[in-house]
Amino acid sequence: MMRVLYALTFYLAQPLVWTRLLWRARKQPEYLRHVGERYGFHQSPAPSRLIWVHVVSVGETRAAEPLIKALLNTYPDHDVLMTHMTPTGRATGGELIAKYGGRLHQAYLPYDLPDACGRFLDHFKPRLGLLMETELWPNLIAAAARRNIPVSLVNARLSAKSQRGYLRLLPLIRPAFDALRAVAAQTPADAERLVAIGAQRVSVFGNIKFDVTPAPEKLELGKEWRQALGNRPIWLAASTREGEEALILDAFCRLNEPSLLLLLVPRHPQRFNEAAALVEERKLKLCRRSAGPLPTEDTQVWLGDSMGEMPAYFAVADISIMGGTLLPFGGQNLIEAAACGCPVLVGPHTYNFLQASEDATACGAARRIADAGSAAAEVKKLLADGAALQRMRDAATAFTQAHRGATARTMALVAEIMAPRTAG
Repeated sequence: MMRVLYALTFYLAQPLVWTRLLWRARKQPEYLRHVGERYGFHQSPAPSRLIWVHVVSVGETRAAEPLIKALLNTYPDHDVLMTHMTPTGRATGGELIAKYGGRLHQAYLPYDLPDACGRFLDHFKPRLGLLMETELWPNLIAAAARRNIPVSLVNARLSAKSQRGYLRLLPLIRPAFDALRAVAAQTPADAERLVAIGAQRVSVFGNIKFDVTPAPEKLELGKEWRQALGNRPIWLAASTREGEEALILDAFCRLNEPSLLLLLVPRHPQRFNEAAALVEERKLKLCRRSAGPLPTEDTQVWLGDSMGEMPAYFAVADISIMGGTLLPFGGQNLIEAAACGCPVLVGPHTYNFLQASEDATACGAARRIADAGSAAAEVKKLLADGAALQRMRDAATAFTQAHRGATARTMALVAEIMAPRTAG
């Protein structure tokens, strides 16, 4: 009954859904492309043997690369379908398709409406579904169960804040968990919170993001930038969220370090122009990555308004601060920064990636700061202490290497589920 009420509410909310699509399309017209897929309509024929991996947006898509590569290598007679929710996730998935070839496909995940989910599953007929991180869609999971399609939640994480929200929806969420074949949590704390909201058959596999290897060509690009920019110190503000750019820019101005270059990279591309306007309001000399030329000696802020170049930004920077941690957004993941050997500062709000943030801080790969002002002070302090920065770089590399292996454990789970479906 709860799922019926949920579905009815979702149907009645479609005018609001379309209003939201149109609103987002003002800055990202891509939101109005492939709209039919959001309702389960597909024109191109589907491959006959398919493994389906749901990756919501940019972060999940990048994190899934080791798993997708392993699936393609382990099951050469199967194709892999990536489903996304956002245009930026789809664009990132396009980069993986260009890298791994014609056996990798993509589409938007349909809205969680019974008929849309049914059309999607009947069209693609996946032999297995893997939902990344915390993607619980009751109608989708129920539709897969009716069609005997095993679905598992992998690389699963659940913050304390999200747990409180799910606890209010237990009659809707518990049946979805009942229908899942398995849940592979990132950490013991994630597993405990998932069990508390009804998850069953839960294991702790670690975080697949530790298995992501930064693209060598992006790291090389960062090295080329560093050579061109010389010894100029660079402070990277990575994946910043709304409201954080202003805080960081003001702290940067108060720091008054003429040689320091602030590399500012907003999380969402629709906010690039907004971030540029904030820089210009403060009468700081701005250079945009999208314009082509590298910063000159008088450039104060370099705006990283490009997609897919975050490893290069980490490679060129002396130190970074992770976006989403200064204001209560829960933080962006610092694992990619550590994998690139970039020392990291994190603010007080890291509940989305709490374990990784605490582990990185404990081993010396990261330092926690209270606000943008203290971040600027810490940047100045570390830039004056080359030995301390090098210790953080070494700790970052060791941190990522010590936590690898989640992909192999997830693939063992996949093999167990796929065995009876590939027999003969």
